[in-house]
Amino acid sequence: MMRLSHSPSPFGVFRSVERLSGRRFPFLFGLAFAIVITCGAIVQSVAAERVIEDATGRKVTIGSTDRIVTIGGDITEIVYALGAGDRIIARDTTSSYPPEAAAKPDVGYMRALSAEGVLSVKPDLIIAVEGSGPKDAITLLESASVPIVIVPERRTGDSILAKVRLIADILGETEKGDKLAGTMATKFKALDTAIAKIPENERKKAVFLMSLNGGKPMAAGHNTAADSMIQMAGGINPMAAVEGYKPASDEALIAAEPEVVVMMIGQSGPPKPEVVFDSPALRATPAARDKALVTMDGLYLLGFGPRTADAARDLAHALYPKLDLPEWPAAD
Repeated sequence: MMRLSHSPSPFGVFRSVERLSGRRFPFLFGLAFAIVITCGAIVQSVAAERVIEDATGRKVTIGSTDRIVTIGGDITEIVYALGAGDRIIARDTTSSYPPEAAAKPDVGYMRALSAEGVLSVKPDLIIAVEGSGPKDAITLLESASVPIVIVPERRTGDSILAKVRLIADILGETEKGDKLAGTMATKFKALDTAIAKIPENERKKAVFLMSLNGGKPMAAGHNTAADSMIQMAGGINPMAAVEGYKPASDEALIAAEPEVVVMMIGQSGPPKPEVVFDSPALRATPAARDKALVTMDGLYLLGFGPRTADAARDLAHALYPKLDLPEWPAAD
């Protein structure tokens, strides 16, 4: 019997290919989709990374900012002000504002840190103010796999705005940083305009006392947060000839003739004028005569964070009750 060999018809070939494609199409489509998603994730990851130059001149590559340790009360305040407080998983002892920061784990005092303690909370990122320490702990943190950014510590209005913008860049919140810095800049400008109207011969001599341990005042000299705040509020620091915080002798304070004493509110409450001015170093001063004592929260007064313009305005009002100070613009 003769058998006839048949070649597949064009129609049959088409149907075979169609059936094969029908089976493979979902797989091929799924593979293509997975590749697209993976590439997109890689692009997003690379785009999310930012390189920041910190106060030490180091180039720090920032990846995830979901789990942050903040070291420095001003750093913590700024992160909260930028709406990123929920990313903070731990903070240092000086970070007492806003109140919800107190609920976060405490990694210790900013100048007495343990690298192991900071790393134990498994952060993605550490943001620390310049001056944090000790040096060995910071060196260990810098050598760890977790990025650490050291933020410059300067004490002028412009430097605070730069600090806000830097932290906003670190967090990937540039737009919010610009908005916050803009609001703060408006306040600083308005305050500076009001302060400029005070005649030089009417500027108050205000001395800041860190403590009165044993009747020995610890006064703020040049290059201190207190000295900068007194100047920002339109006052004159009569102890500016010395550097840093130093014990002040009776003779030095009497010669300084402060008209106002500024102190921080302690854990037991604000210092009392009758106690402060009973010190031999202050009894004969104009401040004692007028019982001119100004007490303010320490972080609010010396933090140099988002509330600094407000603190400077409050101090200026205490120094110059009759001065026409600006009303702040309403918060958005």
